[in-house]
Amino acid sequence: MILMRFSPAFLDEIRARVPISDVVGRRVTWDRRKTQPSRGDWWACCPFHGEKSPSFHCEDAKGRYHCFGCGVSGDHFRFMVELEGMSFPEAVERLAGEAGVPMPARDADAERRERERATLSDAVRLAAEFFRQTLQEADGAKARSYLRDRGLHPVTQKTFGLGYAPDSRNRLKQFLADRGIGKAEIEGAGLVVHGEGIAVSYDRFRDRVMFPILDGRESAIAFGGRALSADTPAKYLNSPETELFHKGNVLYNLAQARRASKASNTLVVAEGYMDVIALHQAGIENAVAPLGTALTQNQLELLWRTAPEPILCFDGDAAGIKAANRAADLALPHLKPGRSLRFALLPDGKDPDDLIRSGGADAMRAVLERARPLADLIWTRESGGGGFDTPERRAELEQRLKTTLRQIGDESLRRHYLQDAEERLSAFFGVAKATQGFGRGGERGPREGRTGRRGGGGEGGRPAFSRNPTGSAGLQRGSDRLTRTKMVGAAHGSQAYQREASIVVGFVNHPALLREAFDYFADLELTDGEMERVRSAVVDVYADDQPHSRDDILSELDRRGMGDTFARLEGVLRLVRLWPVLPEAALEDAREAVRQALHLQHRAISLNKELKAAEDALARGDDDFALAQVVEINREINNLAGTEALIDGFGVLSGRPAKGI
Repeated sequence: MILMRFSPAFLDEIRARVPISDVVGRRVTWDRRKTQPSRGDWWACCPFHGEKSPSFHCEDAKGRYHCFGCGVSGDHFRFMVELEGMSFPEAVERLAGEAGVPMPARDADAERRERERATLSDAVRLAAEFFRQTLQEADGAKARSYLRDRGLHPVTQKTFGLGYAPDSRNRLKQFLADRGIGKAEIEGAGLVVHGEGIAVSYDRFRDRVMFPILDGRESAIAFGGRALSADTPAKYLNSPETELFHKGNVLYNLAQARRASKASNTLVVAEGYMDVIALHQAGIENAVAPLGTALTQNQLELLWRTAPEPILCFDGDAAGIKAANRAADLALPHLKPGRSLRFALLPDGKDPDDLIRSGGADAMRAVLERARPLADLIWTRESGGGGFDTPERRAELEQRLKTTLRQIGDESLRRHYLQDAEERLSAFFGVAKATQGFGRGGERGPREGRTGRRGGGGEGGRPAFSRNPTGSAGLQRGSDRLTRTKMVGAAHGSQAYQREASIVVGFVNHPALLREAFDYFADLELTDGEMERVRSAVVDVYADDQPHSRDDILSELDRRGMGDTFARLEGVLRLVRLWPVLPEAALEDAREAVRQALHLQHRAISLNKELKAAEDALARGDDDFALAQVVEINREINNLAGTEALIDGFGVLSGRPAKGI
C-alpha cells in the first residue's frame, strides 16, 4: 500500500460524497426505534464494545460517530482503520473510489518510508514463522517441556503463536538472509544486536520461549522472550523500539481480547504474557498486558476505547499495590463519566497464573468479581495506616484526599468524587470517634463537650451522619424508592429494617453505649418512621434525665406510649437471631455490632441519595451514563453487607453462636 499525504480539502470532499452512515452501516444494524433516517440521525449497538441497548450515535450532517458507552468517536476513515483493520491510506483509497474522487499525486518520500516499513513487517513476520517452527524441532524440546510444565495446552500455544529462539548467535539472521531480508531491515526490526563496538551483529533472542506481539490487525510487530536458563540476567526481554513497535502504545493480546470483551463489556489487565495466556486458557479471554513497563497514558486510552471500566489486576504484595496506585494517579486527570478503572488485588505472592494453577478458574473469577472501584483504592491509600486522633491529623487527611481528587479533569465527575470523599470522611471520623468512645467506657453525657442543639455534631463540628435537608419526608421517599427497586425495603425481614432496628435496640438495651456515643445516636438518619419516633423519644429521655439503666429508659418509653413499639422491634431481632444487640448480650459484642451498624447505615443512606440523583438525571433525559449509574448504584445497594455482617465473629462473650441457630 502506498503512503501519501492528503490535504484536508481532499478528505473533506470524500466525506461530503459518502454519508458516514453508509460506511458504518456495513458493520452495524441500525436501531429502528431511535434512528431517524430522514434527518441523517442513526443509532446502533456499538461495534467496538458489547452492549444490549444502542448508545452508538452516527450523524450524516457532521460526518461523525460517537459511542456514549465506551467513548469511541471518529469519522469515515477512523472507523475503517479501527474496525476494518485497514491502514489510513488504504481507507482513503477505498472511500475515494466509492466517492469517485481521483487520488492525488504520489509523495515519493512517503512511498519510500512505507516500503521500508512493509519490509520491516516482512522481517518480523518471517521471524515469527521461524520461532514457531523451531519450537516443534529437536532444538525446541526444552521449550516444549517448559510450556508443558506451565500447563499450556498445544491449542493455547498455537492460538498465541508461541515459539522458541534457539541458543545460537546467527540462526535467525541466516534464516532471514536466505529469504531475501537485508541487513538493514533485520537490524531495523530489532531482531539482532548491532551498533558501535559490535563487529558482527548477532541474534537478540537466544534460548528463549518467544511470544509474538501483534498490532490491531493481528500482524506481528515485535517479540517478548522468556529465558529458559536460570542464570540469564534478563528473565524477560522485549524487542527494542522500532519503526513498527512503540511499546507504550501497544497492549499484548488486545485484538483478541477486544473481541472477547463484547460479552463482558470489560477488559482484564494483567502484568505479563504468561498471566494473559493462563487467563485465556481458563476461559477469561478478555485479558491484556502492558509490555514490561508501567501502564502508559496511550495504553489507558486503548483500554477505554474498548471497556468503560477495565479491571487492573495486580499482585497483592507491596510492589503490586504500588503499581495499582501509580495507575490510579495516571488515570485521575483523564477520567470522564463512564470512563474509570477497577482494581483486583491477588493474594500476596501469587500472580494470575499461580492462582489459576492452585485454585482453578473459579478462584480467579472470584478475585475479579471483588474488584474495587477507583474511589475505594484512593481512599484506602490516603486513609490507611495513619492515626487520626487529633483535628490536625484529620484535617491533613481531608486536605490530602481532596488535593488528589482535584486532579480529575472532568468538572462533573470531580464534584461527585469530592462529594464521595466528604461522605467517607464523615463516616470514617464518626466511626473512629465512636470506637474511641466505646473502647474507653467513658461517662460523657449528652451535653458534655458539645455546644448548640442536642446531638449537634461530632468532633470538629462534623456530625457523624449529616441530616438530609429534605427532612423525614425525603427519607421516606428514599425508602419507598428502594423498596420499588427491591434493594432495601421496609419489610421486617429486610436487611435495612433489621440494621436500623439493631442500632435503636442496641443503644436502649445497653445504655453504656449512649454514654459513649450519644452524638451519633442523636444524629442518626433512619428511613423507618416508627424507629425514628422511638429514637427521638430515647434522645429526649436521655438528654433530660440521663437514666443509667435499660429499665429506666423502657419505663419512659412506656409512659410515652412507645413501649409496645420497642418490644415489637426487639421481637423482630430476637426472631432473626441478632443476639449481639439483645439485653442478654455482652457489652463488648453489642458495642462492636452497633459500631458496624452505624457504618453500614451511613453507606446505605449515601447510596440512597446517589440513587435519587441518578434517577433524576435519567428522568431529565440525560444520556445512557445516567442509566449506567442507576444500575451500578442498585447493584451496590443490593450487595450491601447487611445485618449479617453485624454478627460475624460476635457472640462469643455472650455465650451465643456467631450466627443464627
